[in-house]
Formats: sequence, C-alpha cells, structure tokens
Amino acid sequence: MQRDLMHFLDFIDSATAFAWVRAVLVMAIGLLIAQICARLVGRMAIRRMDRHRGVLTRRLVFYSILILAIVLGLRQVSHDISNIFLGAAGILTVALGFASQTSASNLISGLFLIGEKSFAIGDIIKAGDTTGEVLSIDLLSVKLRTFDNLFVRVPNETLVKSEITNLTRFPIRRIDLQIGVGYKEDIGRVREVLLEVADNHPLCLIEPRPTILFQQFGESSLNLQFSVWTQGGNYTVTRTGLAEDIKKAFDR
Repeated sequence: MQRDLMHFLDFIDSATAFAWVRAVLVMAIGLLIAQICARLVGRMAIRRMDRHRGVLTRRLVFYSILILAIVLGLRQVSHDISNIFLGAAGILTVALGFASQTSASNLISGLFLIGEKSFAIGDIIKAGDTTGEVLSIDLLSVKLRTFDNLFVRVPNETLVKSEITNLTRFPIRRIDLQIGVGYKEDIGRVREVLLEVADNHPLCLIEPRPTILFQQFGESSLNLQFSVWTQGGNYTVTRTGLAEDIKKAFDR
C-alpha cells in the first residue's frame, strides 16, 4: 500500500512538472508571436496614421497577445485559474494604491496632452529649461532627446503645468539678430547693407520681407533688430551664416 502511494505521488510530481514545462513553452511561444504581430501591425498602423497612434497600436497588440499567452500557459497547470487572478488582482490593487497619487495625475495629464495635440512625435519642443525632439508621448510621461543626444523623461503633469514652445509646429521661423552701430554711421546705409545681405543669402525667404527695427539709444551705439524669415529646418544654419555675412558686409 505504501509503495503504491509513493508511485502515485511520484506520478503527480512528474505530471505537475510536465504541466509547468508546457506552461512555460506556451508563454514563450506567445511572447514570440506577440513580438512578431506587434511589429507587423505597428508598420501597417504607422503607414495609415501618425507615429504616436502607430506606437500605441503596436503596444496594445503586443500586450493583448502576451496576456492571452499567459492565461493559456496557466491553464496548462490548472483549469481553474480564478484564484491566481484574484491573488494578482489583490497585489495589483495594493500597488496601484501606493502609486495612484502621482500616476493618476500624470495619467489624466497625458490624456489632456494627447487630446490637445500641442506637439507630436518628431517635433522639437522647449519645456522649461529643456529643449529636444519628442521621441514618444506616453500616458505617464513624454520622452525627449536633446540636441546633445541626452534622453530626458518629463512627467506629463509637469508639461501640463508649464509653458511649452513647439519650435517646429509651423514651417517657417523668424530670426532676430540684435545689431549695434555707431552714432556716426549712416542708418540709411546700414539698412541698405542689411537688406542686401538678406537678399543675397540663399536660405533667407523673400516673403515675408526682412525688417529692421530701431530698439533703443545705447551708451555707445544705436541698437537695431534685424529680422529675417527662413525654413524651420534651416534656422540654426541661417542664423550663423547670416551673422558672418553681416560682419563681412560691414567690414567692406
């Protein structure tokens, strides 16, 4: 009798181990299928919608298939997995309770950011002291890449409460250069030289026309603002090249 009982227990142990092996295999295969399907759906979604919605769609497909694979894997161990889900739900409830104070605020702020569409993936924004390209807009935070190739994560709540400047929302930008000229100089001639520099620069736009505004009488100079327009992507190059051309023109 005791020998039969030992054989029965060994059979149960081997059956349980085999069930767990099957469960792990099902989950692993499900993970692989989730990655492949998410990649394919993500590519199709990006072609038909913007990058942000494409990324969200890809993640939704991935986690949906992964959760299904986990459920199927657990069913290999036990047909009644309600207790497992009840335990997981209890742990999740406690975790959410601790994180809800900050996460809920960021979640609601993220919905506002997505709904407002103040910026999109690929835009360059300035938030506080940080300027960079938007890599992703998630429900809890926005990821940026700065011009010196740093990764910055900004909580959504911070963005909602602060002023955001979208530097690439519109196709053209204005360059404002502050220029000081001596009191003895002919302002009319200075205006002609500056406009000639703008007309000769290949990246300066003809329309809107460049403008020259008088700012103030300085201690040793007349302070002017020289404003020209250029394509948004040429802003930095145009600003630097324009300053060099003005210096050369004044020297001549």
